[in-house]
Amino acid sequence: MADVLSQEEIEALLGAMNDGGVDDAPLGAPALPSFMAPNGGAARSTAGVAGPAAFAVPGRRGGATAARQREMALKSGTIPHQLYDFRRPDKFSKDQMRTLQMLHETFARFYASSLSAYLRSSVTIDLLSVEQVSHDEWVRSLPPNPLLAVFSLPPLTGQALLEADVNQFFGMMDRLLGGPGQAVARRPDLTEIEKTLASQIVRRALLELANAWEAVTLLEPHLDGIETSEQFVQIVPPNETVVLLLFQVRVGESLGTMTLCLPYVLLKPIAGKLSAQRWFASSTHKRAPGDPAHTEQLATLIQTTRVPCVARLGTARITVEELLRLAPGDTVLTNTLRGGEIDIVVGKNVKFKAQPGTRRRKMVVRIERVVETRPEDEDPLAPWR
Repeated sequence: MADVLSQEEIEALLGAMNDGGVDDAPLGAPALPSFMAPNGGAARSTAGVAGPAAFAVPGRRGGATAARQREMALKSGTIPHQLYDFRRPDKFSKDQMRTLQMLHETFARFYASSLSAYLRSSVTIDLLSVEQVSHDEWVRSLPPNPLLAVFSLPPLTGQALLEADVNQFFGMMDRLLGGPGQAVARRPDLTEIEKTLASQIVRRALLELANAWEAVTLLEPHLDGIETSEQFVQIVPPNETVVLLLFQVRVGESLGTMTLCLPYVLLKPIAGKLSAQRWFASSTHKRAPGDPAHTEQLATLIQTTRVPCVARLGTARITVEELLRLAPGDTVLTNTLRGGEIDIVVGKNVKFKAQPGTRRRKMVVRIERVVETRPEDEDPLAPWR
């Protein structure tokens, strides 16, 4: 049979496919039959064949060559490629991840400003990275006894986590208690006072998080608890995809990190809104500063802002010795005359003069006059000096 390969032809064919060519084949090698020739052409000798393309199967011309070239290119690293784990597929697109990045860059600016005023210290927060990982992978990367804040984002269903640098949080709490802001030796758990102070810091973060997300959807964050063990914060199954947002936080000279963990199941209902085009469109349609409606809204917010107001009955100067001798029943002589006016202090400044009195068995004050102050007398930076 003319179309049946002999043993020598088979060996020549296998050798050419393994070596990528048969330039060193003997000149007397037998010719291939016509149906094995490339492009359906005439049969020719295996001598001088350039490579496996010469033995392409009809209908798949060049397939073996292309596959071998791709394999060799991958081994040499000449073809750009990206590893993909099918066990943990990415559930957010690149556009959605860019939107999340822009939203939380805004959050970082808002929270830095709020925390700076609260701690009366310079605070800088920068977003370092945004990535998708499994919840179990992130939990295994946590340090021992981390500081974890569990919170919810109504109307979304589910919970999220905020993980912060424990040493830096202790420094913040030390500053709130009147200290210099230095971190103390930490303990495995937090006292009730420390949990209260940490909750106040976290609630400010949640408030600014809602402000940053306002361009996408209205959220009402709620702090569910503060934990120091990852065993009590299994908010999603281990293999569930979560978005991790890593921030660098600088408070004064202290440098630390903060991480937001947002599960995919939490953001899934609003995933369609996480597009950069939609985010920019909502930002464009915001009211301009000169808009009367914007001015009215701003005035309403200012009028409903709570400010501290203190009725100061008087002041006195005493020595340390007299201070140490004070006991219940002693009388301190102030600089306020009987029937004289007392100071009404708003914030840090005296704004009114008033007369003290009683009504229905309670102390009251009656405003007598307004204290006129010059703008230069009110130092906006006084709390930081």
